[in-house]
Parts: sequence; structure tokens; C-alpha cells
Amino acid sequence: MQINWYPGHMAKAKRLLADQLGRCDVVIELCDARLPYSSRNPDLARMTNGKKRILLLNKADLADPNVTSAWIRRFREQGLEAAPCTAKSSGKDILRLIDKAAEEAVQRAAQKGVHKTVRCMVAGVPNVGKSTLINSLHGSSIAKTGDKPGVTRANQWVVIGPYLQLLDSPGLLWPRLDDQRAAKRLCYIGSVKDDVVDLPMLTIELLTELLEIRPENILERFRFSDPALRGEALLEAVCRGRGFLLKGGICDYDRCCQVVLDEFRAGKCGRISLEVPPRRIPLKSSLTGKGESPDDKT
Repeated sequence: MQINWYPGHMAKAKRLLADQLGRCDVVIELCDARLPYSSRNPDLARMTNGKKRILLLNKADLADPNVTSAWIRRFREQGLEAAPCTAKSSGKDILRLIDKAAEEAVQRAAQKGVHKTVRCMVAGVPNVGKSTLINSLHGSSIAKTGDKPGVTRANQWVVIGPYLQLLDSPGLLWPRLDDQRAAKRLCYIGSVKDDVVDLPMLTIELLTELLEIRPENILERFRFSDPALRGEALLEAVCRGRGFLLKGGICDYDRCCQVVLDEFRAGKCGRISLEVPPRRIPLKSSLTGKGESPDDKT
């Protein structure tokens, strides 16, 4: 299953983001805490090099907390300010991180008698919670949100307070998803549209990964008993276990695939991390987003 998805509006969004970077004091990058390696765009890391950056591992409430802590330690070892985040409820902690990142710029302006307005860009791949985070900090639904990629199509400045503005930017994938394992995992979390991939194959591969990491959760959630099942037999077991059947007892694979993906994305399969930190990350990877891929599954 080859995955490559880069719609035209995303190239335009990348140009707009590059144009706005000069106006920003801080860049807040969001990734998905369940896959902190695969859900980081290496192009974004290169574009924002030289800016004060904060990396938020969002949806931390859906990930294994011990694995998330290990990722935070590893990113901090590489000199990157990183923190776990739940976009709807981590507002005060995030504001403190912004204050810390912008402290030097604010102090320089104060020496000139200016009370500086801090401007932060919120960036990341599609569907990692950028607009949800901004709405939480603003206290209202000012940024459009959705559970599908491509909801935000243009840059939007949002005033959070008299001296803080956030830029809500469209999600950015990179033109060639050369790492197909990372591309597949982006599909798991909905960063790539479901209608451009083979959903049965994607669902089988997701279930296979989940069974290797947390078999007891998956067997209980989808009501089958054999953790060794693979391929179509695995989909059939889920269909029969959850009652996704058409007339005559035929498996409803379409419904099965959508439910499995939706329930994983919503965290209903348990707190599961698909990626653990590698034993070693080259220093350049904290700047480029590249380097070693993470160790295989937890």
C-alpha cells in the first residue's frame, strides 16, 4: 500500500506560512503524542530553525504516559523545549511556556519602553489539534475545527489577550512521504484523508500493530479471542465480534474499518503509543526532524 497525498492547497499554505514566519516570535509545533516521530514534518522543522520553538506532544491523554515521558526527556536532551499537552485542558501550562520562550524578546522591547505583543505561530501536520488548542486558549470556538484533515485552509491570526496573538496555520504534510511506515501511521490518526488509502489494508495493519503492543485491550474491545489472527481473518473476527454483519451473515467490512479507525483515533482502545524513542537521536534531528527512525513498537 503506497501512500502519497499532497493536495494543491497545502503547497500554497506552506508559502503563506513561510511569509508569516518573519512576524512571529515563537513557533508552537504540535505533534501526536502516540507517534511523536511520524507526526513531525521535517520541512516545518527546517523552516522554523532559528526561531524560539515549543514542541507540544498533543493528545497525551491517549498515549502511554511512560512512553510520552521518555519522548519528552529525549527531546529536551536535544535542546528542544517539549511538553505533553491535551489541547482542551492545558491552557495555563502552555501560556507559561510561551512566556518563557518569548522572555528575551519581551525584555528587549521593554528596554526600549515598548510593551511587546508576542506573536506565536501554531503549526503541525493535519489533524493534530492546532485549532482546538487555539480555541482553548481563546476561550471560544474562534478557529474552525474538525476530525478530518484540511479543515484549516488559510492562516488566521487570533487575539488571545492584549499582548498575545496566535497564528492558526493549515496542517502541512511534505510532498513525498518517503517513509511509508510514517505515512501509514499518519493515516491511522487521520492526517491523511481516508478516501485516498486502502482502508481494509490500513485497518488490518493498525490492528496488527495494536495487537503487538496491547493485545488484551484489542481482544476485549473488539470481542475476539485469538491474538495471532492476521489479514482478512482479523477483520472478519472483528466483524463477528462486534456484530458488523449484513444480511445473511456477510461481514460489513466498510463499517468495521471505519469503527476501528474512529475508536483508535478517539482513544477508545486504551492509552497506546505506537512509537518509542530511539536509543540515539543525532543532534541534527532536533533541527531537521530527520535522523534515526524510532525503535519498533513498544
